[in-house]
Amino acid sequence: MSIRILLLTVVWQVPIAFAATAGFAQEQVPADLGPRPFYLIDDLKDGELKATLKACEAGPFYRSEFSIGHRGAPLQFPEHTRESYVAAARMGAGVLECDVAFTKDRELVCRHSQCDLHTTTNILATDLASQCSVPFTPADAQTGRQASAQCCTSDVTLAEFRSLRGKMDSSDPNATSVDAYLGGTAAWRTDLYAQNGTLMTHAESIALFAELGVKMTPELKSPEVAMPYEGSYTQEDYAAQMLEEYRGAGIDPVNVYPQSFDLNDVWYWIETQPEFADRVVYLDGRDSEDSFDPMDLATLDPSMEELAERGLKIIAPPIWMLVTTDENGTIVPSAYATAAKDAGLEIITWSLERSGPLAGGGGYYFQSVSDAIERDGDVLTVLDVLAKDVGVMGVFSDWPATTTFYANCMGLD
Repeated sequence: MSIRILLLTVVWQVPIAFAATAGFAQEQVPADLGPRPFYLIDDLKDGELKATLKACEAGPFYRSEFSIGHRGAPLQFPEHTRESYVAAARMGAGVLECDVAFTKDRELVCRHSQCDLHTTTNILATDLASQCSVPFTPADAQTGRQASAQCCTSDVTLAEFRSLRGKMDSSDPNATSVDAYLGGTAAWRTDLYAQNGTLMTHAESIALFAELGVKMTPELKSPEVAMPYEGSYTQEDYAAQMLEEYRGAGIDPVNVYPQSFDLNDVWYWIETQPEFADRVVYLDGRDSEDSFDPMDLATLDPSMEELAERGLKIIAPPIWMLVTTDENGTIVPSAYATAAKDAGLEIITWSLERSGPLAGGGGYYFQSVSDAIERDGDVLTVLDVLAKDVGVMGVFSDWPATTTFYANCMGLD
């Protein structure tokens, strides 16, 4: 059967998508979506959006740069493993993320946090457990003490890191043994694909992503050790090292979107790494501040205009900061979203398919529209508002098939 581009009667385009992939294959790459997007469509309330999406169900489907693999495909695969990344690419993610941390010997690896090895790998079940910053302590029901441990990438060398196996990010706070502590996977996830989690260095992720023909969005994770590390390794050294590994691999900077929650990293890259500057992404985590309100522009410090004037081009807040509901209970863009677009900033958002079943209102990622979230299919309503009304350029997802399907159906690439 020949593969051809799906032509739609009405095609709506986002204002800007990720730039063309210089140096990578330009042909359309087929995507294998599996059943989940169609389950979500069936779960939508009847209406125009459901009818539009159902009309696209026959495909064909292709990779889309609107679809960003958040740590790969961690809804079902251990995050930041080769298996998770390959699964995300097969589901059509056109951009993949490596969260970057450093080892004891200052090598860069893909981990969501510098100190998450005790929940994302099997380290506690190996001889390396003795090197963890905080050893395993079992739960004690009599005192109410929960089980705990802390194992960091900076506790092990690169060679030792390579000996570990990735697992689903989980732990059991009531565990009295290491084996039990390493469990605790959420009921709406699975350990089915967690038997062979191949950990990745940052350099290995670059090589894999280039082989897959996808773009790359590394996030420089905040160190959980004092910097300068061991008195000499500064934050600037760390930030520069991350981008130097792309140069060393011969990757065109047009394919790289460096991210950080730390504005100091953002300004450092913009001011000292000009070839990457236009694609630097500020991950906006200001909702951790008590005074912050995405509907009150006076609480945005710095303002959207100030960020843009200093050279920022792309901002990336969590989904809930971009949407709210109007007087009719309809999901609409927030004041934050409008201000970002008015300042000329492009927007990426995170993270779809990370909340589990949505019957309870969707949790953190949907907190600003929880009254409008009743069922799993509502994730597509939110996605539709983010794409059409907010005008995001890409969406991180823990299961990229959903964003890939939507992008294909709406002609976003």
